[in-house]
Amino acid sequence: MTIAATGTTRRGRGARKAIRQQIDTKMLPALRRRLPLTEPMDLEQIHRIDNASMAILEEVGVVFRDPIALEDWKRAGADVRGERVHLDRELVRDLIKTIPESFTYHARNPANNLPFGKDHSIFVPMTGAPFLRDLDDVRRNPTLEDLANFHKLSHMLPALHSSAHHIVEPYDHPISQRHLRITYSSMKHSDKTFMGMTTSPKNAEDVLDMCAILFGEDFLDTHPVVTGNCNGNSPLVWDETMLGALRAFSRRNQPVLCSPFVLGGANTPASVAPTVAQLNAEALSALAYTQVIRRGAPAIYGHYLATVSMKSGAPMAGTPEISLMNFMIGQMARFYGVPWRTSNTLGGAKTFDAQAGYESAMTLNAVLMAGANYIWHSAGWNEAGMHCSMAKFVVDAEMCAMGYRMAEGIRWDDFDAAMDAVRDVGPGGHYLGHPHTLEKFQDAFFMPEMFDNNSIEQWQAEGSVEITQRALNRTRELLAAYEEPKLDAGINEALLDYIARREREIPPADALNQDF
Repeated sequence: MTIAATGTTRRGRGARKAIRQQIDTKMLPALRRRLPLTEPMDLEQIHRIDNASMAILEEVGVVFRDPIALEDWKRAGADVRGERVHLDRELVRDLIKTIPESFTYHARNPANNLPFGKDHSIFVPMTGAPFLRDLDDVRRNPTLEDLANFHKLSHMLPALHSSAHHIVEPYDHPISQRHLRITYSSMKHSDKTFMGMTTSPKNAEDVLDMCAILFGEDFLDTHPVVTGNCNGNSPLVWDETMLGALRAFSRRNQPVLCSPFVLGGANTPASVAPTVAQLNAEALSALAYTQVIRRGAPAIYGHYLATVSMKSGAPMAGTPEISLMNFMIGQMARFYGVPWRTSNTLGGAKTFDAQAGYESAMTLNAVLMAGANYIWHSAGWNEAGMHCSMAKFVVDAEMCAMGYRMAEGIRWDDFDAAMDAVRDVGPGGHYLGHPHTLEKFQDAFFMPEMFDNNSIEQWQAEGSVEITQRALNRTRELLAAYEEPKLDAGINEALLDYIARREREIPPADALNQDF
């Protein structure tokens, strides 16, 4: 996809500046939630899930398909039988108690640092889409340029706190080398925090080496700057690739999402509470392993959560059971005193239609009320993650901004002044010209830009533009106004030198998870 060049002339820079003055791109601080959480379980039920999960760990065990992990567990005192590791509950509790309940994410722009954990939440875009819907709403294979444009949008959209990593898969670059270019794009096009590829242990090491170039090795060892994700193979299996990547992140004191990949009813029991019990056991086993690697290393209770249609076997988004499980998982994470990750604005629709909107809104509200900390897949996800929609990306980000405002809770700062306005206006009057209204009108109520609330006559007079086209028009405006947050020249050269060296060392093998 090609965006019309804005040029480097005075006129080009001036045009971008004029557009930027009309668009607020300053990142929102980490959300500090002030609404009561939805907690459907009482303490007895929390203990019931905990006891069931601990029984799974002790009696059923978890398979660790990795000889290094098996030796690590033996040294830690676990009961290892072949590849199956049986974990005593007291061992698990002793390990997970050293996971930090909160920490600060450090970005290359310190203004974008983020307090994280407890009552703080961050919104992170989707990742991993093999297709995109582009500026013409055409579904096609993505390129590195498309990925760069998503990173630019992530940088400019205030409610997004991260540029993630491979929002879309860049098909125009060899699979075995993609992680290098993806990481560089995350670093180059945004100065927010980002994610690191975990497609193999060596790829994870490459990401962390690049982070050391960007931040400094000593800084990396003491400050969270990047997030890894390790997916489990439900039911109750962790594989060598994910465990090796987990070790790479934990050794260098970087947060890792310990994420069972749950398809409720397919790889878990077909029931809400037992699914959470199994997922909880899987997450705890990986969280505990991070502390075997390095005590005190940050780690995040994770999951990817979908339910499966009993008619087709297809994963579903936005179902009530997903919301219920998110509520329960939030309670369990808080019970253990660890931050947690969930997925957001998920849609199964094939286009950006009403289904996509309803599913996404259902999920967004649930994860906010569940108290999630790392809110991943917060922009663009559709077709069960098979494509990232540029139109949906922008609208989802505005939905996150709306959710952010709701979760901030009620503001009382102007209450007395507003009560004075009631006395001034009196019966039968209006507030539109009152000084209190004139002072507060810009932030009194959230005013969406992607949703049209005008009369039908005005909407028709302006061309009857529906939301997909409005969002694509907005995306073009954002990309035209984008200005790169320049990397330090020496750091940029060092990153490019590292990439060039590693690309010489890594054959352009056409195989996923190639490890060299």
